[in-house]
Amino acid sequence: MVQVDKPLDLLGGLTPNEFMKNYWQRKPLLVKGAFKDFQNPISPDELAGLSLEEEIESRIVIENGNTPWELLHGPFDMQTYHNLPETNWTLLVQAVDQVMPNVAELFKPFQFLPNWRFDDIMISYATEGGSVGPHFDYYDVFLIQSLGTRLWKIGPPADSHSPRLDHEHLRLLAEFKQSDEWLLEPGDMLYLPPQYAHYGIATSNCMTISVGLRAPSSEEILVHYTDFLSQFLPEEERYSDADQQAISSNSYFIDKQVIKRLRKILQMALADDQKLITWFGQYVTEPRYPERLIGEDISEVALKELIKNSAIIVKNPSAKLAWTEYANESILFASGYSRNFPKPYNELLKLICETDSLYEGNLANWLGDSIALTLLTELIKQGTLEFFNE
Repeated sequence: MVQVDKPLDLLGGLTPNEFMKNYWQRKPLLVKGAFKDFQNPISPDELAGLSLEEEIESRIVIENGNTPWELLHGPFDMQTYHNLPETNWTLLVQAVDQVMPNVAELFKPFQFLPNWRFDDIMISYATEGGSVGPHFDYYDVFLIQSLGTRLWKIGPPADSHSPRLDHEHLRLLAEFKQSDEWLLEPGDMLYLPPQYAHYGIATSNCMTISVGLRAPSSEEILVHYTDFLSQFLPEEERYSDADQQAISSNSYFIDKQVIKRLRKILQMALADDQKLITWFGQYVTEPRYPERLIGEDISEVALKELIKNSAIIVKNPSAKLAWTEYANESILFASGYSRNFPKPYNELLKLICETDSLYEGNLANWLGDSIALTLLTELIKQGTLEFFNE
């Protein structure tokens, strides 16, 4: 349980309540020494090694490459690194938390935020002068300096109307108006709300850990939810105008009554809160890399026996879990799917979502419950849960 009224070094002495009220999605916050005696969880060579792997998403940005702000996509090979200039380039590797458990531990200090809001932990390595240019993002991010030093220049919020450089993939600002400038050293942290312009420049060979939180755009909500909703709408539900009056002129004119009828259709479709929360839970738990969820075919009898023989079950690093309550039921969301349960299963759902590992000790009360055993078996078959192998 997080004490939301207790000052945290992580937040520069602010309580989580104060941070959420005064900074969250409002303005940047610099915290010097946010992580005391910080230990870099991954070396530059290890990070480069990840970028050689096929299943890892990685990029390199070269400020003065074959083109200005040249962008290369991985996987890379050793020749790529041999051909890079000595300075002014940056390697970025996505979702390092999914392949390195010690990196995933960096989510834990931020447990005063909803877990489903977290996206991934990206780690960058930059040579002196390295940068990805002045830009803005549409998500919240906590930037933790883990090696060397980086100068962060901060500007005002920007948006899709802000002048940008002509670049196919990078959201580079053509005009950057600096308002603040901060030098981050290992253990320092900078929080940036969505859309704040920022420009990070490595003042030495350095590494930065980005704890990113994402939220769906209005476009995504409308498109994905209506797609989800459409599967429940029978074909006979159509636009209806039984109240239409006979007209004497202007037969091509669309009157205001049409808008009212259309709005009623939309309001009725959007009025089902259970469908809305079901869609949302499924959407925010969709895995970024579903191919990494490899299920194991196992029977309930075999699973129960393995647990009694000291097997340990953990969450697949690429899986996402959440749960909620609606009316007289609870809903578990697991990697893009959902299942409803009676409320007495709330404790099991919390256990599955919040516990680092499942074993006979904390599952003892559930091993004789057929619904619980079926759920655990389904999650292992799906790949959301897996057996821990040392």
